[in-house]
Amino acid sequence: MTILLYDLVAQGDRRPSPFCFRTKLALAHKRLAFETAPVAMTDIQALEGGAFKTVPILKDGAHVVGDSWAIADYLDQAYPDRPPLFHSPEERGLCRFLDAWLYTSVLLPIVRFYVKDIHDLLLEKDHAYFRASREARLGCTLEEAAAGREARLDVMRAGFDPARLTLTHQGQPFLSGQNPGYADFMLAGVLLWVETIGTVPLLVDGDPLVTYLERVRAPLKR
Repeated sequence: MTILLYDLVAQGDRRPSPFCFRTKLALAHKRLAFETAPVAMTDIQALEGGAFKTVPILKDGAHVVGDSWAIADYLDQAYPDRPPLFHSPEERGLCRFLDAWLYTSVLLPIVRFYVKDIHDLLLEKDHAYFRASREARLGCTLEEAAAGREARLDVMRAGFDPARLTLTHQGQPFLSGQNPGYADFMLAGVLLWVETIGTVPLLVDGDPLVTYLERVRAPLKR
């Protein structure tokens, strides 16, 4: 039975979720066949008996798992004969640290920068919910959050410098070393998300993250 992944959908069948991207990369890494089921943001709570508030949600036969971390753990436990996402508890612990860094230093500034783009890309049925919930979190309107954002672009791009230094100064093709690992799927998930939603490009020609992203995403294109 093919694995089913509930995946956030926006206009033009674009899929604007960094966490769904990381899960799709994880599934491809483990060489598991899967299908995606597009779901609107405001329809998530109607899925699987209302047990989940966010996507990704993975359905593998009788097993239904929500949250990208729980899904990663499930895949390693359920398919130990496939390439592992975590080679050790220590690697998983370091990935947890990376996740905290991505969230606080990278993801939060990016959300503020692109929040109006996200709103405009979402399905119309999701607009009112997204605006109300995000404006409550931001403490301002979406338009105010986006105002003057070009002046913040260089600082936002610099937030990825630790990854650039790892890839260039250490001479390794992936954050995880010579082969991609879950750390790469977390970072690539953010980059693919911005590529999907952003009207202002995050990466420019010559950025080592451009070729890095192509290496990580290659299994999704097969």
